[in-house]
Amino acid sequence: MWSTASVPSSSTVDEPRLWTSKGNEEVTLRIESGVNDDPPIMIHQILISAVERFGNFTALSWKDGEQQKVLNYTEYYLACRTAAKSFLKLGLQRYHGVCILGFNSPEWVISHVAAILAGGFAVGIYTTNSPEACQYVVDNCKANVIVVENHEQLQKILQFQDQLLCLKAIIQYKGTLKEKRPNLYTWAEFMELGRDEPDAPLDDTIASQKPNQCCTLIYTSGTTGQPKGVMLSHDNLTWASFAHCRHVQACLTDATEAQERVISYLPLSHIAAQMVDIWLPMRVGGVTYFAQPNALQGSLVDTLKEVHPTFFLGVPRVWEKMEERIKSTGAQSSAVRRKVATWAKNVGLHTNLSKIENGDDSHAPLTYHIAKMLVFNKVRKALGLDCCNKCYTAAAPISKDTQEFFLSLDIPVHDMYGMSECVGPHTMSRADTFRLTSSGKVLLGCKTKIHEPDEEGIGEICFWGRHVFMGYLNMPEMTKEAIDEDGWLHSGDLGRQDEDGYLFITGRIKEMIITAGGENIPPVPIEDAVKKATPFISHAMLIGDNRKFLSMLLTIKCQMNGETETPKDELTPEAVEMCRKLGSKSMRVSEIASGQDDAVHAAIQEGINQVNKNATSNAQRIQKWIVLDHDFSITGGELGPTMKLKRSVVQKMYKNQIENFYK
Repeated sequence: MWSTASVPSSSTVDEPRLWTSKGNEEVTLRIESGVNDDPPIMIHQILISAVERFGNFTALSWKDGEQQKVLNYTEYYLACRTAAKSFLKLGLQRYHGVCILGFNSPEWVISHVAAILAGGFAVGIYTTNSPEACQYVVDNCKANVIVVENHEQLQKILQFQDQLLCLKAIIQYKGTLKEKRPNLYTWAEFMELGRDEPDAPLDDTIASQKPNQCCTLIYTSGTTGQPKGVMLSHDNLTWASFAHCRHVQACLTDATEAQERVISYLPLSHIAAQMVDIWLPMRVGGVTYFAQPNALQGSLVDTLKEVHPTFFLGVPRVWEKMEERIKSTGAQSSAVRRKVATWAKNVGLHTNLSKIENGDDSHAPLTYHIAKMLVFNKVRKALGLDCCNKCYTAAAPISKDTQEFFLSLDIPVHDMYGMSECVGPHTMSRADTFRLTSSGKVLLGCKTKIHEPDEEGIGEICFWGRHVFMGYLNMPEMTKEAIDEDGWLHSGDLGRQDEDGYLFITGRIKEMIITAGGENIPPVPIEDAVKKATPFISHAMLIGDNRKFLSMLLTIKCQMNGETETPKDELTPEAVEMCRKLGSKSMRVSEIASGQDDAVHAAIQEGINQVNKNATSNAQRIQKWIVLDHDFSITGGELGPTMKLKRSVVQKMYKNQIENFYK
């Protein structure tokens, strides 16, 4: 049997054997003849292959002011080598981190790849991290070098720089240095360090690396405690990127035929973004366009319309925001246009559901083609998705309503499911394996097991394959909890597989609410039902762990401040429109949260009554609720970097409101 890894049993970095599955010995991998017997390769090898096959094709593209700049694959590779030589000159040691703290950019990606070539660990840090959270990651990976985006991120590091015993240099890749400090470099100064350095030391470092050695650390967002450093090997990354390409090969095109285009805007500290923005394009010669830092505050739609991506990954909240934008625009259209759009959406949903059920799209009715010409093509163009035949969602559950909304517009949003510990996706849906609410089928060469299923076939989802991580850095006990003796990775998620191999996620073990009466209640389906019944609700969070009854925290859809990324008091146009239909004159969240708006409160209660009517038991009925005075956000702390709800954080932040439910 294959051994996942000998995890570090001490914090020492002078013993490579503690950091790799077999030290410098020959590699043993999870190989099954004819299934995943692809030879293990290194990151450097897929980069070299990309240069040989796609050298003159654009690899990275970004805006510098109004000017569009590019690097082709040859230039990309040479930049990575130069940066790697600069890291070595600065004193980067094997098994030490290069931390990158900033928004997605070519410098971010070059630093990431260069750190791996130079034998260090490439380590992304979320830009939303506090100085204390940054310090934890930097200390944990024993970083020799920190790459920061600007003066704002630099200040976080300077607060604890004197406590970093391993730190040798800091590099700022955007903006001018406001003060000169020892071992603080601009990006240009940093690249100049390695420009004329000999190649031999770097080549020797590259040659000494093994496929089963750790090269990247992905730090979990720490919603339930200190982040854990997920150790990924060269083989984890290279095999997974190949498996992902193979899984979607029917629609993933080699650059020699037509170049794939992706937009980099989700945090590159997250493995899904790294896979889509760095490793998949490198496999097929695709081009990565970098969005503006305020992408999630509104500029993403402009980038979409400029780039016309062929592959687009959005977390559920991104798709929900698009849905809200489309509905808001539609609400302002003429009566005739609204009537045509409603007709077209009915045709689109019916046609696509039929296509899913029958697995055949060759007999689409004439009305579908008319609707496509009149509505669908125009909506796609307005969104910038007119060239995109690969729309995906990941990182959190997406509601059935949102999937059906986009299906009605002829935009199938396919699901990816996995975790950092298995290099992102473990299952994926695609055009021929698409089922509503399903996360698709397992990647070829991997296996899924439902651990201890109940009478409905629901149990913990477990993964097996060459994509399963090496372990958590310096956390052997937690690693043993995650990977069992037979090499199965326990996800902590609950789900079931149907007879055709489709995986359905039903909840998360740690998120499961257990009432004082002992009933297990999955919160997400109830929360989704409330949002469906009351469409002006932005977030709904169910409360009830160890409580006598269920209660709920609600937020209202509001506008966001594009500069500070904080929620504003003003309602979204869509929410205002809904209020008007209810007979409400509210324009602000505060008017509703204060209890002044009887019409909106009555509508919320009516929606909750509807959800309660369909509850499977009395214990699953919501007894009390409150509208909070502002929406959840990343900057507010309620949402993680990928817009996942931080339940434990929210419970602490709104402790008083929650306690009032149960007085």
